[in-house]
Amino acid sequence: MQNKNKSLLRYLFNTTVLVSALGYFVDIYDLILFGIVRIPSLTDLGIKGDELIKVGVYLLNMQMAGMLIGGIIWGIWGDKKGRLSVLFGSIFLYSVANFANAFVTSVDMYAILRFIAGVGLAGELGAAITLVSEVMTKETRGYGTAIVATIGVSGAIAAAIVGDLFTWQTAYIIGGVLGLILLVMRIKMYESGMFKLLQTANVGRGKFLTLFTSKDRFLRYAYCILIGLPIWYVVGVLVTFSPEFGKVIGVNEPIVAGKSIMFTYLGLIFGDFASGFLSQIMKSRKKVIGIFISFTSAFILVYLFAHGLSLTLFYTLCVLLGFSIGYWAVFVTTASEQFGTNLRSTVTTTVPNFIRGSVVPITLVFEVLRHSLGMINSALIVGIVCVGIALIALYKLKETYGTDLNFFEDI
Repeated sequence: MQNKNKSLLRYLFNTTVLVSALGYFVDIYDLILFGIVRIPSLTDLGIKGDELIKVGVYLLNMQMAGMLIGGIIWGIWGDKKGRLSVLFGSIFLYSVANFANAFVTSVDMYAILRFIAGVGLAGELGAAITLVSEVMTKETRGYGTAIVATIGVSGAIAAAIVGDLFTWQTAYIIGGVLGLILLVMRIKMYESGMFKLLQTANVGRGKFLTLFTSKDRFLRYAYCILIGLPIWYVVGVLVTFSPEFGKVIGVNEPIVAGKSIMFTYLGLIFGDFASGFLSQIMKSRKKVIGIFISFTSAFILVYLFAHGLSLTLFYTLCVLLGFSIGYWAVFVTTASEQFGTNLRSTVTTTVPNFIRGSVVPITLVFEVLRHSLGMINSALIVGIVCVGIALIALYKLKETYGTDLNFFEDI
């Protein structure tokens, strides 16, 4: 037993896992930082009043557009040129863009840099999970991906603290410098043996469109995306609009959206750790995802119908919601395990970015229903639909715990 534990620790605390985790930490830091420094940074650019929301949405959309495009680019690149090349390229791009954000002098310049940052940010998680999944054994890779996600998500807490203690310019510079330091640390990382075998094989690599030319591949791909809907429903609707929900459900003090985000991500840290390790203990990805979606459903109902909460209880509920959507690590690992080596990077990189993009239709539907049904009923309907779709997709998805990943897709 002691030898087994030592072996597990050796796998978890190797260079690949730790440096991948720290890279995702900086990735999440930058991803969350804009939302935290949006108002002070735009105010310094001369934006006032209602324009703060309008311009903020525009910049967020530019970042999201960059992530959607970047997800495809980096995913294909990872299958054609290697997982390490994505880890080097993506962190360099978003670190430089992050650093440059500290010196913007106009909204247009800000928008261009948020787009470039989005392209860079899109590659980090998928490449990290793909590489860690391929270098660890099939019995232990769930632990590795859980460590990557857990450490990575804590970057949101760091962004909230740094954004509160320093000026927005300094906060951006810190993120850029951290990324460039990690870029140097990645020199010690090695490419996965599975990709090296792929380079010698006579098979197609990184052909994104082939995900849509086979019914089997398309359904596997769609199911991988759809099981993540409850995660971004909670973040995009319940947490983002927490000040408005707080008024409706009678929270006794004003809610600060930034604190709601921080406490949600605090819960997410523990959720990612718990779900990743539980999937190893239970030897099942599907069962754990099902358990956490059930938790999410329960806490959604508490959030929407628990009236008269104190501010402390409300933020505690945000932590619990964050914990319940903490199957993010298992969600991305499952996507990685569903596909062969010649499409794995493409899938693992695009899936999290596409599910992040689902925030747009989710919030649009919520906004349309809100005018006629009110905040609570519209959120309930959208939530039921997201959870329902996720459960159906989970039921259809095959179990991948312990799957041998050394295989190719016939493309």
